[in-house]
Amino acid sequence: MVQSRAEDVDGYLAEIPQERREALTRLRQMCRQELKGYVEKTAYGMPAYERDGVGEIAFASQKNYISLYLMRSDVRDAFEERLAGQDMGKGCLRFRKPETIDFDLVRDLLGATAAGPGTVC
Repeated sequence: MVQSRAEDVDGYLAEIPQERREALTRLRQMCRQELKGYVEKTAYGMPAYERDGVGEIAFASQKNYISLYLMRSDVRDAFEERLAGQDMGKGCLRFRKPETIDFDLVRDLLGATAAGPGTVC
C-alpha cells in the first residue's frame, strides 16, 4: 500500500484491501483494549498509539506484509525468545499473510508495552 493520507484510523482501514481489513481491524481492537490511556492517531501514514506524546506501537498494511511496529526496545528484548523465528525487522514484526498473525503474541506484546514506560528506539 502506498503511504496513506487518511486523517484517522477509520479512514485508514477503509482504504485497506478487503483480504487484510479483518486482521487489521482486529489489531486495532486489540490496541484499543490493551493500550489504556494511549492516544490513537495516524502518524507516518499508519495507525499509531502514543502515551504522553510518544509513539510506542503502530501497525500498517505494507505491499508484501502486515507490520506491527514495536518501538519499545525493552519489550522486544523481554520477548526475545518468543520473537525468535518470527520475521522481525529492527523495530517491526512482519506477517506475510493475515492468517499467520499470532494474536496471542501480539496481545502479550501490547500488554507488556502498556505495563509501564520504557525506552523508545
